[in-house]
Amino acid sequence: MLDPQLLRKDPQPIAERLAQRGYTLDLERFNALEARRKAAQSSSEALQARRNALSKQIGMLKGKGEDTSAVMAEVAQVGEGMAQALQATEQVQAELQEWLLTMPNLPHESVPVGDDETGNVEKRWWSPNGLDPRQGAAAQGTDVLPDHVDIGAPFGLDFESAAKISGARFAMLRGPIARLHRALAQLMLDTHTTEHGYTECYTPYIVNSASMLGTGQLPKFEQDLFWVTKGGDADAERLYLIPTSEVSLTNLVRDVILEAAQLPLKLTAHTPCFRSEAGSYGRDTRGMIRQHQFDKVEMVQVTSAEQSYVALEAMVGHAEAILRKLELPYRVMQLCTGDMGFGATKTYDLEVWLPAQRTYREISSCSNCEAFQARRMQARVRGANGKPELVHTLNGSGLAVGRALVAVLENHQQPDGSIRIPAALQPYLRGAEFLHPEA
Repeated sequence: MLDPQLLRKDPQPIAERLAQRGYTLDLERFNALEARRKAAQSSSEALQARRNALSKQIGMLKGKGEDTSAVMAEVAQVGEGMAQALQATEQVQAELQEWLLTMPNLPHESVPVGDDETGNVEKRWWSPNGLDPRQGAAAQGTDVLPDHVDIGAPFGLDFESAAKISGARFAMLRGPIARLHRALAQLMLDTHTTEHGYTECYTPYIVNSASMLGTGQLPKFEQDLFWVTKGGDADAERLYLIPTSEVSLTNLVRDVILEAAQLPLKLTAHTPCFRSEAGSYGRDTRGMIRQHQFDKVEMVQVTSAEQSYVALEAMVGHAEAILRKLELPYRVMQLCTGDMGFGATKTYDLEVWLPAQRTYREISSCSNCEAFQARRMQARVRGANGKPELVHTLNGSGLAVGRALVAVLENHQQPDGSIRIPAALQPYLRGAEFLHPEA
């Protein structure tokens, strides 16, 4: 959530920065709310001053033994007016709060301005052999390459059974491919905990609305979520299936005042993620690219304001390390203002090369949210002066497990139909150098 003091100080620059994200700040509405707030506050202050004067007057009358009933009656009237002014103040503050919850974060000054993904900037690319896979794809011409759906079927990738059990956009993994999927997640967790300093967590998969509000999924993106109620009671509190463990990990610091020595907090978890993909009908309907349920290893950092951008660069490197261990070609993209997520101030996407599509596809997104989530959650750290200050929060995929599986299948398929296992992954598959279909 944006700091309302920024808007009150000078709303025009804030409106201009939000416009870079495609969000139009209604300055007329904001000014009207501010006028109501100031009027209510001014009335409350005037009434408070009048009550103070009347209280002093009552004391003087009592000291003289004179009648105070008329003054007491006015005090009662003033009290009623103060209650009304307080109600008016709370009403306008609630309206402003509700509106602020729908505003995206401000882009960092280093973020390129653009309307959509075409404005993103490639920062670097890497491949195991040092060659740009795009050049190789151009040389292949129009030859059709098998994709992960066809490659994975003999290994136990099954969409028909999943559709029968649950519906479209679910997958069933059995046998070799299920083991490969599990091995990928274990490699990611072990790397982040033993090499990158994260603490492994096991989190709830169902969270309350306060948690979703804290990280920004509510109220704006409710249509993208799956939800349940206890015992099917329609009047019970609505609970939400996590779209990412960023929600449960980041909310660990909700309503907490941390000590400076506790920062940075570095947390990781492997969980399923549940997304309705409400706005993506017709996109990526084949295979595992866009599913209602998928696994992800998440990285979350909670830092001081001074260290958050150092942490962001480090987090991108942590995700890159997994891709290099898996010997997968990838590139790092800095997202432009029009393509960043709602709560981010700056975002890097890591995109892995998929030979069948002859393109890069997102496999990790690493973002600094600065104090945007912390202000919603009241997550703070005790500063040098002893006063609580808002922390900065960061999140990133380290990585999306299903998309990593897709990339391994397509990049490491062998002419005989087997899958070459990268050396770093072999210990998680009993030392196997190749994965073969089971009879």
